[in-house]
Amino acid sequence: QVQLVESGGGLVQPGGSLRLSCAASGNIFGINAMGWYRQAPGKQRELVAHITPGGSTNYTDSVAGRFTISRDDAKNTVYLQMNSLKPEDTAVYYCYQDILYRTAGTVVHPRGGSWGQGTQVTVSS
Repeated sequence: QVQLVESGGGLVQPGGSLRLSCAASGNIFGINAMGWYRQAPGKQRELVAHITPGGSTNYTDSVAGRFTISRDDAKNTVYLQMNSLKPEDTAVYYCYQDILYRTAGTVVHPRGGSWGQGTQVTVSS
């Protein structure tokens, strides 16, 4: 009923920048919080950045001051601008949106939210 499509990952040199996008589609009724997670090889998935419907943001300490999360509710899209990238930022990045959608005459609010397919970010010289 809802699909999230990520784009913008790739290979970048240390100090470079990338911008990730995550667009939701489907019979969407509303969207609450949005966020980005990442998972590096051999590590647990961690929250990178989070944004509320009102625009309040928070970041994990390792990316604060370098990454910026934003949202465009008209496009059902969340972005992650990543600057001053470091090799330790290398990971698969997953977007998350807490979406309510319409189906069969009712509104469904899935527990656990909706997730993108993941996009690889590699920071290497």
